[in-house]
Amino acid sequence: MKKVIFNNTVLRDGHQSLAATRMRSSDMLEACSLLDSLGFGALETWGGATIDAGLRFLGEFPFDRLDILKKAAPKTPQMMLLRGQNIVQYAHFADDVVEAFIQCAAKHGVDIFRIFDALNDLRNIETAVKAVKKVGKLAQGTICFTSSPVHSVKTFVALGKQIEEMGCDSLCLKDMAGLIPPYVAHQIIGGLKKSIKIPIVLHTHESAGLGAAAYYAAIDAGVDAIDVSIVPFANGTGQPDTMRMLSMLHDHPRAPQYDVEKLEQLRHHFEKVYKVLGAYTSPENERVDNDVLHYQVPGGMLSNFRSQLAEQKMDDKFDEVFREIPVVRKALGWIPLVTPTSQIVGVQAMFNVKFGRWKNFSPQAMDVILGYYGQTPAPVDPEIQKLATQQSGKEPITCRPADLKKPAMPDLRKTLKEKGLPSDDEHCVIYAMFPQELEKYYANKNNPDAYKLKEAAPKTVAAPTTKASSLRITIDGHAYNATVEAV
Repeated sequence: MKKVIFNNTVLRDGHQSLAATRMRSSDMLEACSLLDSLGFGALETWGGATIDAGLRFLGEFPFDRLDILKKAAPKTPQMMLLRGQNIVQYAHFADDVVEAFIQCAAKHGVDIFRIFDALNDLRNIETAVKAVKKVGKLAQGTICFTSSPVHSVKTFVALGKQIEEMGCDSLCLKDMAGLIPPYVAHQIIGGLKKSIKIPIVLHTHESAGLGAAAYYAAIDAGVDAIDVSIVPFANGTGQPDTMRMLSMLHDHPRAPQYDVEKLEQLRHHFEKVYKVLGAYTSPENERVDNDVLHYQVPGGMLSNFRSQLAEQKMDDKFDEVFREIPVVRKALGWIPLVTPTSQIVGVQAMFNVKFGRWKNFSPQAMDVILGYYGQTPAPVDPEIQKLATQQSGKEPITCRPADLKKPAMPDLRKTLKEKGLPSDDEHCVIYAMFPQELEKYYANKNNPDAYKLKEAAPKTVAAPTTKASSLRITIDGHAYNATVEAV
């Protein structure tokens, strides 16, 4: 019987989930040789929030990390998480920017591109898939798992068939909040295995305590690979630990073999790193959190949002705000809750409680409602869409959002030249997503103190008084705004 493959996420999702994405490339180097020697199916090293956090907080140019890690771990395929047309940001980008980004990433060492869209609108991953195939790398199409009245085993299997038909080399079922029950994992994976021929990966988190059990059920159903991490950058809001999964699979006919002594060495190394990053870790992220099951939002967002509400003087409104999340999600077409939609829905729920239901919209929520993020799984509430149209002055769209985007690379190159910054493709695509952060990076290149690890920065901007005309909230470094003006 074919052994299940373990991918390892410690260098990306592990520290993103448990230490605010603050692991430096230098912290990773000592572990690379051991990780490379273990025979993992892939090392997830890039994408997600690592590009933003590296540039914003660590003073690292993103492609430099890829070069460093590829040289230090050359044998194991390296994987990145790509948000389709969003790349690694929240907004949609022109096709030529997506294509250039993928060309650069492939050149610097990414072998597997795990590509998803927050709405499961596969139109938003088509350009990325084609670009990956064009550069001869592996495209892993991704389904974001969620539960709602419009999601079922049948709908997920249908998405899997479409992903195979797009030409993807493999498929990932991405359970970003750790919500998938073991039996449901078995059903979906079993249904996919009967329907498609490409390899299938399950990705989950241990936020609600279901992750390892879901993996076990998926392995029994025939899943080809699972994602694991290494403690202390594992379990909790991270992926289940490698050693833990090996123990769970003891004597299982599909259990893989990995060198336990090397895994112990890696644990000791990462324990030291975790201690250094203590200002960015939290016991709330390390434990099983039943609130994740109740509110169906990613665990890292739960703890972050508690702080947000306290800063807004709304800590006594926690239950009310989170009870509003299903209301918002239903109105927005039962969208999955994954970056950026989890943040968008959460902020809109806060607005609904603070100002009255649907009295104000964040720009991001309006864009979801009006189709500027793509097609939602179910139709948006027409009355809510009418209100958003009136407030925004924009009309709803049904086309692929990127079809409205003009080619952007020539203008990006011109802007960088005018600013006296490098204008190669690598800098163009990073500037497209993070212009202020890239300029700050070059302004501080000769200032070693600019990116020192320190106490975690405040995660919110102070709330205005009730008479103020606007509200600005920051989650994970991304700002949300609302106009306090009744519709």
